[in-house]
Amino acid sequence: MRDRSLPASPNWYCSRCSDVSRGGLLGVGAKNVICLLDVSASTCRVTGELVGHKDLVSGVSFCQHEAQSHICVSSSTDGSVRFWDSDKRMLIREHAAHQNPVSAVHWSPVDKNLVVSGDEKGIVVCHWYNTGDTSSFFPEPRTIFCLSCSPHTWNCVAVGYKDGMIVLIDVSKKGEVMHRLRGHDDEIHSLSWSPVASEDVFYNFFCSPATNGVSAAEEKGCYLASGSKDQTVRIWSTARGKGVTTLKLPYLKRRGSVVDPGVKERLWLNVHWPKGRVTQLVSSCFSGELMMWDLAKSGKQRWTLFGTSSEGQNHSRIVFNTSSFQLPDGKELLISTSMDREIKCWDLASLDCCWTLPTLGGFVYALSFSPVGSGCLALGVGDNMIRVWNTLTTQNRYDTRSFWQGIKSKVTALAWHPTKEGSLSFGTDDGKVGIYDVFSNKPPQISSSYHRKTVYTLAWGPPVPPMSFGAAGGKPSYSLYSCAGEGVILQHDPSKLSGDASDIDRLIRDTNNIKHKLSPHTDLSWKPDGKVVAVGNEDGCIDVYQAPSLKLLCSIQQHHKIINSLRWHHDHSCAPERHSLLASGSSNATVFVHDLHSVIENPPESPVVLTEPYRRLSGHTAKITGMSWSPHHDARLVTVSYDGTAQVWDVLEEAAVSNYRGHVGYLLSVDWSPVDPDVIWTGGKDFTVQEWNVSKQEFTKPPKGERKKMADLKEKMKTNTKQKKKNKKTTGGASSADLNGEAVTGEKVVTGLDVSAEDEEDEVCSTNNLNLLKKKKPRSMLPLSTSMDHRPKEELLQDCITLASVRHSDGETHFTGDHIHLGLFTDRAALHRMFQAEEEGHVEAGHFDSVVYLRLWSGDLEGALQLATEKGELNDHLLSIAPMAGFGVWSRTVEAFVKQLCLQEQYLKAASHLLSINKLYEAVDLLRSHKLYREAIALVKARLPADEPVLKELYTCWAATLEKDGHFSAAAKCYLAAGASFDAAKVVSRKNDVLSLSTAAGLARISGEVDLAQSLALRCAKHLAAAQDWVGAQEVLSSQDSLLVHRLHLCVAELLTVTLLHSDVVSTHSWASPSECRVDLLDRIRDVWQEQFSHSLISAGLDRVGGLLQELKCVESPAPTANVPLGQILLYSSLHLTRAVLSWLLDDDDQLMKDLWQTLVWLKDGGHLDVLAELLIYLPFCVCFSGDVGSKKHSKTLHLSEEAKAAAGSLQALVCYHRLYEFWWKNSASSQEIHNGLSCPEDEAEDRVMNGGPSREKLHPATGRLDILDFDASLLLSEPHAACQASQRAVKEVQEHLNNMVLQHSQGQGGQLDAGEKQDDGPRQEKDFQGSETLLTLSQIVVFVFQMFPHPDVVECCLVLLHLSRSSLTLSDSLQRDAKDLLRKYGTSPSFHYFHCKLFTTF
Repeated sequence: MRDRSLPASPNWYCSRCSDVSRGGLLGVGAKNVICLLDVSASTCRVTGELVGHKDLVSGVSFCQHEAQSHICVSSSTDGSVRFWDSDKRMLIREHAAHQNPVSAVHWSPVDKNLVVSGDEKGIVVCHWYNTGDTSSFFPEPRTIFCLSCSPHTWNCVAVGYKDGMIVLIDVSKKGEVMHRLRGHDDEIHSLSWSPVASEDVFYNFFCSPATNGVSAAEEKGCYLASGSKDQTVRIWSTARGKGVTTLKLPYLKRRGSVVDPGVKERLWLNVHWPKGRVTQLVSSCFSGELMMWDLAKSGKQRWTLFGTSSEGQNHSRIVFNTSSFQLPDGKELLISTSMDREIKCWDLASLDCCWTLPTLGGFVYALSFSPVGSGCLALGVGDNMIRVWNTLTTQNRYDTRSFWQGIKSKVTALAWHPTKEGSLSFGTDDGKVGIYDVFSNKPPQISSSYHRKTVYTLAWGPPVPPMSFGAAGGKPSYSLYSCAGEGVILQHDPSKLSGDASDIDRLIRDTNNIKHKLSPHTDLSWKPDGKVVAVGNEDGCIDVYQAPSLKLLCSIQQHHKIINSLRWHHDHSCAPERHSLLASGSSNATVFVHDLHSVIENPPESPVVLTEPYRRLSGHTAKITGMSWSPHHDARLVTVSYDGTAQVWDVLEEAAVSNYRGHVGYLLSVDWSPVDPDVIWTGGKDFTVQEWNVSKQEFTKPPKGERKKMADLKEKMKTNTKQKKKNKKTTGGASSADLNGEAVTGEKVVTGLDVSAEDEEDEVCSTNNLNLLKKKKPRSMLPLSTSMDHRPKEELLQDCITLASVRHSDGETHFTGDHIHLGLFTDRAALHRMFQAEEEGHVEAGHFDSVVYLRLWSGDLEGALQLATEKGELNDHLLSIAPMAGFGVWSRTVEAFVKQLCLQEQYLKAASHLLSINKLYEAVDLLRSHKLYREAIALVKARLPADEPVLKELYTCWAATLEKDGHFSAAAKCYLAAGASFDAAKVVSRKNDVLSLSTAAGLARISGEVDLAQSLALRCAKHLAAAQDWVGAQEVLSSQDSLLVHRLHLCVAELLTVTLLHSDVVSTHSWASPSECRVDLLDRIRDVWQEQFSHSLISAGLDRVGGLLQELKCVESPAPTANVPLGQILLYSSLHLTRAVLSWLLDDDDQLMKDLWQTLVWLKDGGHLDVLAELLIYLPFCVCFSGDVGSKKHSKTLHLSEEAKAAAGSLQALVCYHRLYEFWWKNSASSQEIHNGLSCPEDEAEDRVMNGGPSREKLHPATGRLDILDFDASLLLSEPHAACQASQRAVKEVQEHLNNMVLQHSQGQGGQLDAGEKQDDGPRQEKDFQGSETLLTLSQIVVFVFQMFPHPDVVECCLVLLHLSRSSLTLSDSLQRDAKDLLRKYGTSPSFHYFHCKLFTTF
């Protein structure tokens, strides 16, 4: 039974490693056990542990149903999930459904039998407590960080992942995903459900007035809170599957500084939704603060800090877990665990801290009560801290202070000053010795003399020379002695720790005239009166020296193993002979007590040797690690051992009084309470310090036998094996830090779920025997001789007789058979025969390397090399000694070694060895054959001339390989080095992006590949033009003088694009910016050319312009289609416009007109009629009406051929067509009759208006009603074109009839139609066909039509003109008459005839 104890620190970086039951029992995962604490509003008490997991506990959860509130479940990184009875401290059931470390577990608050767990590979397992069944799901292939079962719906589980994803799954439907909640972009640390089963409470705060027409009452779900490493807390609606609000962690001022948001700090964001506080949410913050968020509150600061009523209430480092429970009086408490190794209890009403429980993060190496300050207990812990615990305080049962400054390693030794209050010395694992003043905040004094290994023992005693020399007032009353792992005891001056410490071995040798080497020291203990000191040694001997000269009084030779602990009996006993009792413990299990009264009181002249103890205390089953005499009794001793127990002895009776077994694992430290004779304090491997009563223990003796010791050894071996696997493959279930073993002051990050290095250490005062056992003994070179020396004793003694007889005989030595091994002790011939026998044994065992070395030792170097060559056992050592056998042997050995290395794929090493025998070309071929081109080229360039042909061949081969693998830039460098500039440029351009093409063009230009440079530059410019980077395109082309015409083309394209599209471009020239007033496009082009290219274009003359035009005609221009993007259409259209301007400069009127026509046709056939209408505004189409082209700046009279005139006529008609529709839209706003009259969907004319004419929105709004046309409408009424268009329609109708006939014939052959249907269709088809021209006649007309330039539909124009004349337009009688005649003659199409009959009763 224990009264008080400090438990192990809760594991770090786990989402739910602590939980509270309904009855106030707190379960905390600490290392591989679950620590149970009974908590209340005023204090807490450790009640026990649940022991069974083989690895770290990653989750703890209690059943929240009243009948099963004592049942809890735990998960571990060993892959198991265990059910426990916390009342009986026993395991109920274990599930091993997971194959990977389990990272989260939760007991459903709704279903008392459902437990859900998740592992690092994303597997979710449902465990059923009542039946023991399990079912597994795999909702997402991600690492699970946390999970939480809904408190309202048994089948709904929220799972948080490492990558920031949250998934809601339905476990009743095999893990079907209900929602994926995306919003966090980093690890999900915690999930907490709202205690309310609906979303009505926060509907007004989180939801907009209209949520897709669904009210809050109709939605079934509740809110879920999540905390993430991205520094945000998010509230999610599970009904809608999306986030409703985000809470950003504030940057709080702490310890005189402000958290820098730019610095990425360590963070674990835990969230907890208390059951009794619906609108309040608890979360952790950056530096250990806890804050209460008021979700119903608006404004910037919606949080309140915990613990603001007094200083020091909050945690000092990040918080990992929070859980709450209600007391019977309705008071709600919150429990939090943190990286600062403290468990705190908070009152949620006042937000004040009720109590704090310190925990330990390492082995408890040292326990020491102050001899001056009663009840002041110092703890030396493996988490790099010292704790000082005031055990006598009544207000706070766990009143402790932590000291970490100046300590960078585990605290392994402590010693209070005998008279000076508050002065505490400490020793660390890294050999440091220092002194703390525990009543001040000053950093410790550190000795300048460091030990090389771990400090095992510290002791205060009288000074010895040379420190004891000097005046009485100048020397210290006490010196500090330290003993460490290297076997040295140093004496430190506490008043001058900066000075050098002295080694007492020098004084021991001088005083006792010792010449031999002293045994390494492992422990020391000063007698309380300071007269003598006992020193324990590594060989098990204990030496007792007299102060101050350190004269050796006696040597105790009872132990045969390393001395771990020495303690003198206290000097306030009533019996003086008890003062000289010395207790010793070593690595064997027996404790010896020695009575040195006679030796101390009557010092002998020469040292005496004691071989018999005063008392022998037997019972422990493992080595002794610590002991302490009772200050309240005579000859009462307590010892602790690796057997995991503490034993109280009555020394005089050699009787066992009491045995304590409350720890898990071996014990390391013990001390007797200075105020209570029945209380003892112990600490050990389980990271705990425990207070227990001697009189209340169930057992009196330690457990018998070696069972416990062997179990511990097996457990340790398993732990070490598992640890090595973890080091090879780091798990990802936790953040980048260990769970429970990081020093408070250190910031070293250890990946994976790991405890501190404490679990790697198994010894206090000796080396690790397990590691020694694991070391593999090297194979013997002479196994036969060695085995012969391990025969029975009689045979070994007979060997001595045989060897002696041979050595003293005059005959030749002949050892054979069982005596062959004696050749090692006689002459060389016998040794060679032994070697021969050893070689035969090695050959049978397959150890040819040993045979090689034996031959080498015997002097047969060539034979050794030959054998190593045959067996493939050559190595660098053999090769290094091969020259001793001659050049030929060495050369052959090198070649054989090269072949061996090639088989081992060590090609670089093989090539280097070929160089050693001057086979350079063979080395190069070897490297090239294995595609080590880089090394081969470096070798050739370093050893051969620059014009070596093999160098070019290497570059070419490497370039081909690189090009095949897609490394184009590296391949280009190889081609350049080989002198193939053309290939270099080509391979760079294969990437076909702008940068690669530009680089390739520059490369070709520098290399003199003019044609290739032009081609690549043009490709690059086209890419840039397509991306509307006009400045970049011009820069690329400007480096090539021969690409002037393409620069002119891009100039026109840039002007055309900027003018027509009015859209943002990547980069454009200042001269391309649209002007405020509309300027004729041809004039603008000529002006820009004159300004930008005058030196290259105008000065070249007409011949140069003609060449440019001819070069531009060679550029391919595909047929326009509706599938080409508008940007590409403008590029092709600008090509024809550039030709037109060049033809204008050459006075080629025919070509000018044809190219202008092509410019517009590209836009028309591409389906961009709106852009075409815009372009018509900027083109000088006075040519169409007056025979002149140009503007006020550049006007001329055209001289056109018949074909050019046809093109001009087509242009004129196209312009008039658009003017006609523009007139119509301008007047439509004021004439409702027009709109209503042409809105019939079945009218083909209206369909052409909407689809064939320009859009109404693209034209300028009407400024007034117009009654007279501002163009010659007779140009639209061309009878030849009307006849052509009528023939085209007739051909189309004939084709349709033919298609119908073929279809009906095929159906008739297949029996698809009945006879009646065939008879009905026949006469109708014949009738329809009789009214049409023959197909031959129509084909001839079409041939003539295709020789003409396109013209707007004449019948359509007639309909529009006649329609406008009835509403608003004033047309001449002759024009109306011509329109009616054309309509009667050529408007025979059913659609036109229908429209004609509908709108006009008579013409």
